Amino acid sequence: MAQTDHFKTELAAVMPWNEGAPKINGPRVFGAGIGSPFFFPVPVTGEQPLTFSAEGLPKGLTMDAASGIISGVVAKEMDATVNISVRNSEGSDEQPLKIVVGGRLALTPPLGWSSWNAWGSAIDEQKVRDCAGAMVSSGLAAHGFSYVNIDDGWQGERGGALNAIQPNEKFKDMKALCDYVHALGLRIGIYSTPWVKSFLRLTGGSSGKCIHCDPSRMSQKERGYYFGEHSHHREDAKQWAEWGIDYLKYDWSPWQLPEIEAMHHALRDSGRDMIYSLSNGGPFEDAADWARLANSWRTTGDITDTWDSISTIGFSQDRW
Repeated sequence: MAQTDHFKTELAAVMPWNEGAPKINGPRVFGAGIGSPFFFPVPVTGEQPLTFSAEGLPKGLTMDAASGIISGVVAKEMDATVNISVRNSEGSDEQPLKIVVGGRLALTPPLGWSSWNAWGSAIDEQKVRDCAGAMVSSGLAAHGFSYVNIDDGWQGERGGALNAIQPNEKFKDMKALCDYVHALGLRIGIYSTPWVKSFLRLTGGSSGKCIHCDPSRMSQKERGYYFGEHSHHREDAKQWAEWGIDYLKYDWSPWQLPEIEAMHHALRDSGRDMIYSLSNGGPFEDAADWARLANSWRTTGDITDTWDSISTIGFSQDRW
C-alpha cells in the first residue's frame, strides 16, 4: 500500500539579498563617545545601487549617499533622532535611528565573526581580508553583521613608537588592514590578554616578574599565564586606536577586577570607540562589575560544534 507523506512541505523561494526593494536591517539606537571617530554603516538589503539620505544628523556628522556610512565627530554629549532613508529602482525604505553620544557603547548586541573557531593559530592578514569580503558578498553585512574580529595569533613582539604589541610576520600592515575593512562598511576587532603571554603563548599585555602568583598554579606561570609587574594596557590601547581597531576581546582566566578596570580606562582614554569584551567565563556573582566596566562578557568556557556543548551552554544562561 502506498504511503502518503503528510509532512511534505514546499519551501518558499528566498529572494537573494541584493534583489528587490531596499530594506533597512540595522539597529534603531547607536552609542558613541564624545570626540571619537563616529562610524555607522547602515545595513540594507535590496538591488544595487542604493542611494541613502539622513535628516537630523547631529553637527559634525555626514552620510555618504552611495555607501550609507555615517561618519564624523560629535563634540558634545547629546541624544538625537535621525531619519534614515534609502531608495533604489524597486522602491524605498526608511527607519529612525537614535544616536546617543557620551553614554555607553554597544546599546545593541554586536554582530559579526571571530577567527578562532575557523582558523585558530593559522589566522593571517589575507584570511581576514577574505572573510571581510565574504561577509559583504554573502549578504551578512547587509543584514547587520559588521564585526570581523582577529583572535589570538596576530601578536609579534613589543615595540614601535608606543612600545605596544606589534603584529607578527603574518600581518604586514595593521593600519592598512583596518582601512580595508572599514572601506567595506565593516568594523574590525583584535585580541589581547593582561597576562605576559596569551593562550597561544604570544606577547601579552604585561611584562616582567610575576605578581599575584598562586603557588598552586606554577604550571601556568611556566607558560606565561600570569600578570607581569609592568602593565602595558595604555600603550596597547593607544596603538589599537591609531590602527583603527573597533573591538577588543580581552582573554584570561580567572578574571581580576583591577586588570579589567585598567583596560576599561585605557580604552576610554584612547580617543577611539572600542567595544570591550571580556573572555572567558566570569562568575555570575560579580555581574554588576562586568556590566559596569565592559560592553560584553563571556559567561562560560569555550563552545564547540557539538550538540552537547551547544545545549549545555545554551540552556544554562537563564540567571544572566
